[in-house]
Amino acid sequence: MRDLVYYLATSLDGYIAAPDGDFSAFPQDPVTLKTLFDRYPETCPAHARAALGVDGPARRFDTVIMGYRTYEPALTVGLPGGAYPHLNQIVVTHRPLPKAPNLTAISGDVSEHIAHLKTLPGRDIWLCGGADVAAQLIEHIDELQLKVNPIALGTGIPVLPFDGKPHSFQLAECEQQPGEVLLLTYRAS
Repeated sequence: MRDLVYYLATSLDGYIAAPDGDFSAFPQDPVTLKTLFDRYPETCPAHARAALGVDGPARRFDTVIMGYRTYEPALTVGLPGGAYPHLNQIVVTHRPLPKAPNLTAISGDVSEHIAHLKTLPGRDIWLCGGADVAAQLIEHIDELQLKVNPIALGTGIPVLPFDGKPHSFQLAECEQQPGEVLLLTYRAS
């Protein structure tokens, strides 16, 4: 069975972006980026791959799921097919998306769709964003990989904004990355 992995950057105080979705306050140390993209080259957006020298094949993920606000910046930079055309991209939205290979919109019972997707053959599934999408899928998240950046935002979009029963995770690994970033890996209990 495929794992659903919520792999994302966060601040020390647990925010993934400012209230308006801006994440430019996060440090962008080139050595950190290289280390993280060496780990998962498939997580580098298509428009940045050449500039960052990322050309490796996928190591873990063949599918990425995101909310519309995570997909939308690709439109802004002229990529209607999404930032990750080298992956199967699933966007949780009620809005129509441009027709493009490897780009699918889903709405309705997102939890049921992901539960089915996890049973299909393939590599793991990267939950790249939308905190609201992550909150909807909390029961399906097998692993959290938090890139904890050395900055406190004070306010913003939390890692997991859900109301409901607590969900337990166990620390599986803690790795220091360049740029004073900690990569914390938690597995669902």
